[in-house]
Order: sequence, then structure tokens, then C-alpha cells
Amino acid sequence: MITRFEVGDIIELPKPHPCGGKTWIVLFVGVDIKLKCEKCGHIVMIPRIKIKFKAKKVGKIEIDSEL
Repeated sequence: MITRFEVGDIIELPKPHPCGGKTWIVLFVGVDIKLKCEKCGHIVMIPRIKIKFKAKKVGKIEIDSEL
């Protein structure tokens, strides 16, 4: 169980997206969480309470701050 979601986290959900991808990038965190499929780029918003117990944290996107 993940207790905190942060922008840039990569999470894995148990059910795959219709494109076949299971990993998602967190784009926005609030009452709803905006996720982007890593495989096809589709964006969805899911209530935090629905994915709080199902998601597994995979990693975090590294952002180059020298730009």
C-alpha cells in the first residue's frame, strides 16, 4: 500500500490498460490522481481512494534541473 503519491512517481496497477501497459506516470495529485500510460500516453483521472491500496510504486522520473 502506498500512502503518498508524488508527481513523477511511476506506479504499477494490477489491471493492464487496453494497450497492454501496466505502468503509469503520476502527473497530478489531489483528490483525484492524474495518470499517464507509459506505453500509449493515454491520460486518466482516478480517485485517490480507488488506487491507494492497489498501486505498487516502481520508481521515480529523474528530471534534469540544469536546463
